[in-house]
Amino acid sequence: MNSPVTPPAVAGTTVEAATVGEAYLRLLADRGIENLFANAGTDFAPLIEGYVRSVEAGVPVPKPVTVPHENVAVCMAMGHWMVSGQAQAVMVHVNVGTANTICGLLNAAQANVPMLLTAGRTPITETGMEGGRNIHIHWTQEMYDQAGMVREAVKWDYELRNGTQLETVVDRALNIAHAPPQGPVYLTLPREVLASPMGKFTYSPADRHAHPVAPYPDPEAISRVAAMLAAAERPMIITTSAGFDRSAVGALGSLAARMAVPVVQYVPRCVSLPTSHPMHAGYDPAPLLANADLVIVIDCAVPWIPSKIRPLAEAKVVHIGVDPLFQRMPIRGFECDLGITGSAAASLRALDLASAAYEKIAAARIDGRRERVASARIARDKALAQEVESARKQSVIHPAWLTHCVDKAVGAEAILIREAPQFAPQHYTSEREGSYFSLGAAGGLGWGMGAALGAKLAAPERLVVAVEGDGSYMFCAPVAAHYVALEQDAPFLTVIVDNQKWNEVGSATRHLYPQGHAARNRTLEPLTYFDQRLRLEKVVECAGGYGERVTDSAELPAALERAIRMVRDERRQAVLDVVCSS
Repeated sequence: MNSPVTPPAVAGTTVEAATVGEAYLRLLADRGIENLFANAGTDFAPLIEGYVRSVEAGVPVPKPVTVPHENVAVCMAMGHWMVSGQAQAVMVHVNVGTANTICGLLNAAQANVPMLLTAGRTPITETGMEGGRNIHIHWTQEMYDQAGMVREAVKWDYELRNGTQLETVVDRALNIAHAPPQGPVYLTLPREVLASPMGKFTYSPADRHAHPVAPYPDPEAISRVAAMLAAAERPMIITTSAGFDRSAVGALGSLAARMAVPVVQYVPRCVSLPTSHPMHAGYDPAPLLANADLVIVIDCAVPWIPSKIRPLAEAKVVHIGVDPLFQRMPIRGFECDLGITGSAAASLRALDLASAAYEKIAAARIDGRRERVASARIARDKALAQEVESARKQSVIHPAWLTHCVDKAVGAEAILIREAPQFAPQHYTSEREGSYFSLGAAGGLGWGMGAALGAKLAAPERLVVAVEGDGSYMFCAPVAAHYVALEQDAPFLTVIVDNQKWNEVGSATRHLYPQGHAARNRTLEPLTYFDQRLRLEKVVECAGGYGERVTDSAELPAALERAIRMVRDERRQAVLDVVCSS
């Protein structure tokens, strides 16, 4: 009879943890989770006990951050990641807390933001176990499939069954969240499991559970694109979020400069190319797309609107990204002559290197492209300057003037979070990677203030500015957001583009029915206007912040200076409610 095989010993760390919940907190800290953004309920009891025991013992655990609304918590994790590059953890209360995360979670999924979203699970047992049911709500909160609410928005979901699998479950969750394309994962934590005795807990080093690296592009495909780029007369690049990989910004700039390829950042989610780069071609693909003979799409789910414009029939279209098909989208039919799977940074570096061989061969063509792009840039800058000057003179504050004033006031080191669609990126200078973000990828409003809070916690020394519409400000659960800023000493500036209406709703109606009754009689458009007596700048005062309402174009620069001074010098959060035209 064979003797039992003893598994080899694994080098690791052994700690004393009274419960699985306490061990969970210590493992998160070891795996690099800095913050646990949490909205607590009865399921948190083992974690709260574990926090106190760990702090008393001087053991590292993630920083607990109380967030009075779950959507704010998810958006804080988004904002922290976009600045730090490190995924954070969120925990909410069972099914009802999970329900409040879904709006932010949809944005995180479409923007490929990794995070560990966890929720308690209503206790399963009625008697006989530590952590079992002991209040009436434990019966009415149970669901057949709690994770079913979020399954379309997460890459993976699981329920922790017992303490012996804790390390495996946490590492798998974090590995999948970080695997390209990145995204949120969901883990439920039953109270009986969290409350289970643990004793000694041994876990292996984090580097034994490394996240997978991004895919490298096919060299032959890259060579084909380089040859196409050299032969093209009117090539262009369209991207939305290549700059989420910070190293892609320099690579894109090098390629664009070498081959004189104009770059359009369409619906930009981040800085992919500095504003001052000579190949920066603005934010609207239509002028270039109308005549382009080669279109290279990089990390861009929607490079153009087919009902309005599409590439020439003879134009070649190349899509590059870790998921160039955007397989999470049920339907997406953009032209594609060549699809390349690879990270933006690796693909751009490879394409830049491959294109170097064509510099001399295609020198005349490249020089011609460079001259055309430079000429177009001069004309575009002149038109933008005229637009700002015209906006400055208007009696009601125009969004172009507001954007220009914010640009001049905040400085190059600021982090700007754009949720208001009226805030015009063409009038804002974005030179530094990691200085501009727009993460509402799924259209879920109310992410901006939470993202600003997360960004401020990740970069406490930098000025953080959230630009909100009046509607999106209310979606942000502003009392909850202002509370967190107060409690965490994380002051930031909120600028509200206040046109006193749901402008996108009214515009959509008029676009669909340009000659309709609503277009002819806009005073009767229901569901599109806010009561003009609303004073949004007052909300921040409940958290000791500074609020100001601005209605005069001439007063805007000074008002911005006052608000920024409050944030920087007095360390008070500030809200500037700017009444604007549509």
